[in-house]
Amino acid sequence: MDSLFTLITLKQFVILLVVFLALDMLWLLVIAKSFYAKHLGYLLAEKPNLTAALVFYLIFTAGMLVFVVQPALAAGSWQRALTLGIFFGLVTYSTYDLTNHATIRDWPLLITFVDIAWGCVLGALTATLGYLLIVRLL
Repeated sequence: MDSLFTLITLKQFVILLVVFLALDMLWLLVIAKSFYAKHLGYLLAEKPNLTAALVFYLIFTAGMLVFVVQPALAAGSWQRALTLGIFFGLVTYSTYDLTNHATIRDWPLLITFVDIAWGCVLGALTATLGYLLIVRLL
């Protein structure tokens, strides 16, 4: 944790953020756009709150760096990045989706399952690709 605010850590953060944004935008704007519109259209805003989205992406990336990628770098293991990334995605996306399922009337169970699965894939890919890029570039 003593390296939390170093220039190297900032570079690691930026690499992870770029990977995370690229993957999630591919998912949200291309792969699953019609799926979410079909099942959540009644809840979706005409324009997303970009400030809230930015804050989420920054917090998620910081958590991924501190709890997943830095431990994997310390262990010198992309496999650690992969497994911790899956778990981090499971925890973070389950928190969101299960809370919604518990508190929002008519929240689709299918969305909960698909979104948690995506969180696991996204966590795994972001952590592993981020780890490999950090090792190669820094």
